[in-house]
Amino acid sequence: MARGKSGRIVLEIDPELKRQLYTTLENRQQTMKEWFIREAEGLVCSGKQPSLFDVPEKIQTNKTGGEK
Repeated sequence: MARGKSGRIVLEIDPELKRQLYTTLENRQQTMKEWFIREAEGLVCSGKQPSLFDVPEKIQTNKTGGEK
């Protein structure tokens, strides 16, 4: 897939999915651009920061409350 440097993203999706997406965003009073940027930033940031909820295997507890 070609990648330009313009800042534009162009993709082809099913017309029915496009219609449903615009309807949903309209109901949320949100633009496609706002939604995409929020989702894209979340995706990029989630890969850079470790989660506070990812507990290493060695310190996870079992169902009885004791350590494994």
